[in-house]
Amino acid sequence: MENKKFVYYQEDDMFVGWLEEFPDYKTQGETLDELKENLKDIYEELTGGKIPHVIRVGELRVA
Repeated sequence: MENKKFVYYQEDDMFVGWLEEFPDYKTQGETLDELKENLKDIYEELTGGKIPHVIRVGELRVA
């Protein structure tokens, strides 16, 4: 099992978040635990080929 970083904020009574690696794909939950479960689901969809043309964030070492 690997760890993935995610970004989130609370808006009214919902938690909104996205995986740092996939910032264009947001999800939400009524609790932080529900948000985490939804993030796991979207990660599986994004990495499992179920969503075409997935936009990613990468890292490049220069100089």
